Amino acid sequence: MKLMEWTDGLELGLERMDDTHREFVDQLNALGEAGDEHMMACFDALYAHTVAHFEQENEWMRSIAFPPIHCHTAEHDGVLEVMREVRRHLEAKDFNVGRVLAKEMAEWFRGHAATMDAMLAQVMKAKSAGAPAPETACAHGASCS
Repeated sequence: MKLMEWTDGLELGLERMDDTHREFVDQLNALGEAGDEHMMACFDALYAHTVAHFEQENEWMRSIAFPPIHCHTAEHDGVLEVMREVRRHLEAKDFNVGRVLAKEMAEWFRGHAATMDAMLAQVMKAKSAGAPAPETACAHGASCS
């Protein structure tokens, strides 16, 4: 059973971001459905995708001087740290940790995409249209700098 289905509600209106997010959902589902014999390969594919995905978003934020960049990049860094810890568990053949990660990341991604990535997409669209960027704040409602 898939952990996440791609829905119109996940669309942010930027083709490259939406394509990357679709791939993330596919990789996450593959990890969630992986048997023990394929767990490490699925995890490594998700990790490689996530690193590239976050690097691309971080570059977009730098290129537009995105005001809450520190909050957004801190969340990316935290996710990658958790993933590196999970890999250590997988190396020790504790494969259930990979399934727990997939389930928890599905929940995390729904919120992250709906808040932090939606805000980034909104600012990127405004800047590309030559409009003033909308007011932004940390999606957590607190200072993350």
